[in-house]
Amino acid sequence: MDATVEAELLGGVPLPALILGADERVLALNPAAQAVLGEAALGRSLALVLRAPDLLQAVAQVLAGEGAREALLRLSDDSQYRAHVTPLQGATKALCVLRDITTETQAEQMRRDFVANVSHELRTPLTAMMGFIETLRTSAKDDANARERFLAIMEREAGRMNRLVRDLLQLSRVEAEERVRPREAVDLAGVLKSVAATVRSAAEEKDSRIAIAGAEAPVWVTGDPDQLTQVFLNLLENAVKYGARGQEVRVEIRRETSYRGPVLRVDVADRGEGIDPIHLPRLTERFYRVDTHRSRAEGGTGLGLAIVKHIVNRHRGWLKIDSKRGEGSVFSVILPEG
Repeated sequence: MDATVEAELLGGVPLPALILGADERVLALNPAAQAVLGEAALGRSLALVLRAPDLLQAVAQVLAGEGAREALLRLSDDSQYRAHVTPLQGATKALCVLRDITTETQAEQMRRDFVANVSHELRTPLTAMMGFIETLRTSAKDDANARERFLAIMEREAGRMNRLVRDLLQLSRVEAEERVRPREAVDLAGVLKSVAATVRSAAEEKDSRIAIAGAEAPVWVTGDPDQLTQVFLNLLENAVKYGARGQEVRVEIRRETSYRGPVLRVDVADRGEGIDPIHLPRLTERFYRVDTHRSRAEGGTGLGLAIVKHIVNRHRGWLKIDSKRGEGSVFSVILPEG
């Protein structure tokens, strides 16, 4: 087949594709393959273009008449491709088509990590409960004090599992609805006042108080009232839990103009110990905790900020986190106005 014809045929292939000669040199490649391998690949040996032993072996097998082969290809930018190599013209040439599997590979890794994290989070309280049950049925069967102590711990661990399952279900629902923008008119000021009333008793236990600014009159936004309540309940509870004792948690609503147009910004600020900047980019990841022991002791599941992020995304807004060690943290929810 003429090289010009080969190039024209490859141009109609939507995936990166190239034709290799018997000496494994690149005879032709389409624009998609040029974007992956570079324009200098044409005419060069594949071994000089890519450091990919599995792919080179598959090409050699095809050119040796052993039939079609597949191989995985990982590039230096961490992108991954599945290469399908088939013989052409009686195995005197080989056609190599690349399919980008980077996204699906990352998704599969995220799924495995998620399952591993959930398993770990459930296994820890389950193991503790099974140990206490065994003790209550044997050595502590007639010890009233031990029974009360163990039952209190088992109740706490069962509550932890219940919160984890609740948050997993909430996260699943939010992710399923993320592409569907809510259409209900919601009074943001009313939501914040209601959430503050819910959290106030927890704040009083730490001799703290919650102050709200900018909520004197209704502030309307298009959204889902239940989900927005979930967002600010999570942020206010965190501010109270991790803020310093006896300090004020400040909530402020204000209007701003962003590159997306008019927005409503809600800041939830605490005067706690703050967060090391190294943690900030990962705070909204599932099960990511700055202080694992403290988070669990406070009843956290590691899913709260992930839920917040997805809800804010559904509302076409964004979450901004500012924090300095020793100066506290500010979690800002920015939502389109109207």
